[in-house]
Amino acid sequence: MRDQWRLLLLRYYTCSPAHFTFQSSSHFQVHSLCSLSSNLSRPINPNHPLPYKNPLNYKNPINPTIPICRNFSSEPVVEEKKDPDFAGVVDIFENFRDLNDIKRELDLNGVVFTHETVLNVLRNLDSSPDVARRFFDWVSENDNERLSSKSYNLMLRILGVNGFLKEFWDLVHVMKKKGFGVSGYVRDQVKEKFEKEGCKSDLERLSGIFATGSTDNSIEKISSRISKIVKSGVWGDDVEKQILELNVVFSSDLVKMILQNLGTETAKALIFFRWIEEGRKFKHDEQSYNAMARVLGREDCIERFWKVVDEMRNHGHEMEIETYVKVLGRFVKRKMIKDAVDLYEFAMVGKNKPSVSCCIFLLRKIVVGKKLDMGLFSRVVRIYTGSGNALTDSMLDAVLKSLTSVGRLGDCTTVLKEMEEGGLVTSNSLQGKIAFRLCSSGKKDKASELVDYLEASGSTLGYKTWASLVEGHCVAGDLEKASDYFLKMVEKEGASCAGYAFELLIDAYCRKNRVIDACKLLHNYVRDNQLKPWNTTYKLLIKKLLVQGGFEDALNLLGLMKDHGFPPYVDPFIEYVSKSGTSDHAIDFLKAMTSKRFPSTSVVLRMFEAFFQAGRCSIAQDVLSKCPGYIRNHADVLNLFCSMNSSKGAATPVVGA
Repeated sequence: MRDQWRLLLLRYYTCSPAHFTFQSSSHFQVHSLCSLSSNLSRPINPNHPLPYKNPLNYKNPINPTIPICRNFSSEPVVEEKKDPDFAGVVDIFENFRDLNDIKRELDLNGVVFTHETVLNVLRNLDSSPDVARRFFDWVSENDNERLSSKSYNLMLRILGVNGFLKEFWDLVHVMKKKGFGVSGYVRDQVKEKFEKEGCKSDLERLSGIFATGSTDNSIEKISSRISKIVKSGVWGDDVEKQILELNVVFSSDLVKMILQNLGTETAKALIFFRWIEEGRKFKHDEQSYNAMARVLGREDCIERFWKVVDEMRNHGHEMEIETYVKVLGRFVKRKMIKDAVDLYEFAMVGKNKPSVSCCIFLLRKIVVGKKLDMGLFSRVVRIYTGSGNALTDSMLDAVLKSLTSVGRLGDCTTVLKEMEEGGLVTSNSLQGKIAFRLCSSGKKDKASELVDYLEASGSTLGYKTWASLVEGHCVAGDLEKASDYFLKMVEKEGASCAGYAFELLIDAYCRKNRVIDACKLLHNYVRDNQLKPWNTTYKLLIKKLLVQGGFEDALNLLGLMKDHGFPPYVDPFIEYVSKSGTSDHAIDFLKAMTSKRFPSTSVVLRMFEAFFQAGRCSIAQDVLSKCPGYIRNHADVLNLFCSMNSSKGAATPVVGA
């Protein structure tokens, strides 16, 4: 070797064949290197300049105390999502033609072009060649490094299949200058169009391109050849000589593709990356740096990864979202949450900032880890808010769901406190949801801790939160605690908004067969706190009391219903009296409904009819004898009794004066 640095770099990666085991899935497992290097830490150069200013006093994206290798368990890789902005970009180029208007709209919508964005836009413009041309020309003029061989081929296909022959051949000429070849897929698609339209000369010209070796000299073929040379053996003079003999002019796309092909050969990829720039064969740009970062973004190359991305930023280049998402996925899969947070911090101070969903994703991964690391959680919150973002209820709710999924609901107050310190203003609705989850799961101590924290922090617990505390304890079956919180609710919020919570409490008592206690509770709150229960609450309790034979208590509630302006609840009383009550019960019921005079004749008639249907004619006769004269002599009453007695051959009742 002519250069010592290459030898050292190669030794670092290949000092023993036992260090790595390569698999067909292109993943690898760390073996003896973990045991040999478990105590190694990342060296830090205190004189190394920071690549950017950091509002969080950011010193280095890697904690030097973290060992190179750890034991990891498998987890599904984070799905690499496509850039969600491409649909909006399509709309802009469809609706605007003036370049100034396009620039204004792109700026207003905060559009950041990535390689993936360009590909997605072109894929969605197959049937809109004019819009595709406008978009492609714009990117060519303003963000040319986002265009790759694949981008050119997509545009070429759009032109060819839509009959833009001149533009098609002009683009082929441009691609040839850039060293890009026409892909076989595009050739086949365009060839079919040419044959259908009878374009014989164009068919011959297209065939001529491939006959002269266009496919062999395409960027894909060249990158494949160089990759095979690099992989074929140990890097040395012979490898360098073989590459140089190809007389290749290196471009961003070519370097990127070679590095992608060398993905599993991380040491050789890095040596090649350094060699082409050292030999002044290519000056690395944003695209090539990102390609190298994607190769190194794995657990066994973590130090090299950070060196490359720090260097990339020092040279004024940004980490692409595509790189960030891919590397983040690997880190999370390997449980490298600390490194994932470092990566998030690095990306958030750059131009291509991760989305809100990425912050939520990291927070959720932290809380479901083997151990809840609130230090990392706090860091992510500070990084997110330090960039001018605001935390929301939906973010907290998502984190709480993850906490619940791993049985850590008891830590929700700690998480809530951390996010509120980060500026979150929790709504009463979400406070209530948290309170309910704690109470209903039987964590009454944690629920009390939540209430104490919210009150101490100056939060106003609305009636919804109090109601949720009551409901949660009712679900858990702790009626005494539910009653305590209901009393606090009435004291804090007043009785006027306690109707819903009170009905929950009464229903819970009834479900526990404590109907008499529920009745006492209602009387006490009505008397002492001027509570006005809901009409449905009265109905619920009256039904339960009558089922259990609490006729007198039910009658007393009927009086309270009248006092609160509700219509008397007649049906369950008539059913109870007619089937199992005495004549005195019937008279007491009728008197309880009386205001200025005896109840209306319609109610009396309904009760007599119920007696007759129950086959209790003698009780009906006895009740009639105790009714006022205007009831006994009422024509409808007489007709009812006459008809019933006639059908049974009985004598007509004696009518009083």
